[in-house]
Amino acid sequence: MIEPVQSKQVTASSNSNLAAAFFLLPKTKRKAMTALYAFCRKVDDVVDNEGKSCVQRSEELEAWRNDIGLVCNGSQSANQICNELSAYIEQYELSFDLFDELIIGMEADIKKVRYADCQELELYCHRAASVVGLLTVRILGFKNGDADSYAEHIGQALQLTNILRDVSEDATRGRIYLPQSLLNKYGVSEQSILDGVQSSGFENVAREMADRAWAHYKLTSEALPQNNYRDLLVLEAMASIYWRLLQKMQKINFNVMTEQQSKIRLGKWAKLAMGIQIRFFISFKGYRPLYAR
Repeated sequence: MIEPVQSKQVTASSNSNLAAAFFLLPKTKRKAMTALYAFCRKVDDVVDNEGKSCVQRSEELEAWRNDIGLVCNGSQSANQICNELSAYIEQYELSFDLFDELIIGMEADIKKVRYADCQELELYCHRAASVVGLLTVRILGFKNGDADSYAEHIGQALQLTNILRDVSEDATRGRIYLPQSLLNKYGVSEQSILDGVQSSGFENVAREMADRAWAHYKLTSEALPQNNYRDLLVLEAMASIYWRLLQKMQKINFNVMTEQQSKIRLGKWAKLAMGIQIRFFISFKGYRPLYAR
């Protein structure tokens, strides 16, 4: 088995909430998740590299698609990150279709910067986040779709939370993930989002988006498998961390345009404490998720 050296470097240099929770995993699964995270991080970095043209970025994503395709078919690739994933792809039966869907989601960030309605956004969230959840639950030991509903809803919940938190940052890249139907409903113009204008209309849009996120957190808790749910510790920690972020945004009336980012983020020690707390609670029979209460 290839030691995920490069993957480990990529993961260590990130400030990801997901990566921060890997310490909760057994060693073998931690290595597998580190390799998966590095793949996801690198394809996302391709999209965000504004020093390259859209055509160049699309070509790079296609190269990643070809490389992961080779590895999924049992061949070696020139891409070390993909090679480091190879043993885990076989061990946990990670399908090319899921990696392909993820790359399609990344391609959308290059080609599509507006979403007409919540249905379009839901498909994007599936590809950009729920697919990662589907890959993750397989690494965590769930087969035959036993945790697929859980993975789908947790992906939707986390991505919607991300979208709300990062409205201002995404706007600097010309991206608006908030559905046009909601902006129109509350009289919020695209230009006001791009200009970083906080308004009562925007707060209404944000609250409706938050309601959708909260619904998915609730569905996530309801879809938690009754058997072996302790194996989902790392995802339960993630859901709790992002749930807390959503609560922090609610407390500042979703003022994500002008408020200091530190007020809507959790520090390293806060994440660590929450991970330890979840590990304690999930060890008991009758565990109930801390989120969506």
